[in-house]
Amino acid sequence: MTLNRRILYGLAAIVPIAIALDTPASELAEAEQKGLDIALEARAKKVGFENFTASQVMVLRNKQGRESRRALRVKVMEVEADGDRSLFVFDEPRDVQGTAFLIHGHTDKADDQWLYLPALKRVKRISSANRSGSFMGSEFAYEDMSPPEVERFTYRYLREEPCGELTCTVVERFPVDDKSGYSRQVVWQDTAELRLWKVEYYDRKNAHLKTLTIDGYERYLDRYWQASNMNMVNHLTGKSTVLTWADYQFQTDLAAMEFTQTGLRRVR
Repeated sequence: MTLNRRILYGLAAIVPIAIALDTPASELAEAEQKGLDIALEARAKKVGFENFTASQVMVLRNKQGRESRRALRVKVMEVEADGDRSLFVFDEPRDVQGTAFLIHGHTDKADDQWLYLPALKRVKRISSANRSGSFMGSEFAYEDMSPPEVERFTYRYLREEPCGELTCTVVERFPVDDKSGYSRQVVWQDTAELRLWKVEYYDRKNAHLKTLTIDGYERYLDRYWQASNMNMVNHLTGKSTVLTWADYQFQTDLAAMEFTQTGLRRVR
């Protein structure tokens, strides 16, 4: 690790330490436990879906407002006692058609991620050091595409506050992985269903880098809430990316083979 990188990580760590010094140890421990409890409860509401498929439209918007559009298919398979498997396949436009992105989520270590590039007929592994980079030119980083497993963060409950017609809990979470592109994230979830409505992302210098807002929730199988709109705004570049989800189908006939490197090469 270079000296400059050490300095960056050191600066990113100063803010939570400073907050902790101003807070009695008992209150800090209580806030950390409450934040963790909320994260665990939110996860418990999501387990048991088995698998789902969906379609997705990605709209990339530059600072001047010009847009480009991409169409994808998404498949997700639940894995017992580990993170989910996720597969994203690009269908449009032609220059990215057939590109596929595979994630093996984990609770006890960094996710495995691979990108299939059809023009090269090659599967490229995304290293941990590169996961803060842009996913396919969007404002979502590679690490944003992975489900935020509870064990990959520490937590601190901050407050409750109104969010639209709802009441939301506000929790800070701090990535455990020192290769994360973020020093911390601030998360808004409604108290009734623990649906995610907003995330603020802070870079390694603790600057407010991006904000994700989520809406259009619908319930499936009388239990699982899924959003139809995700809007990521980059405050430093002025760019944004909107993901629109549709056509959710749960408990479909998916095979584990589809979520392998070999399966990536066979994507159609």
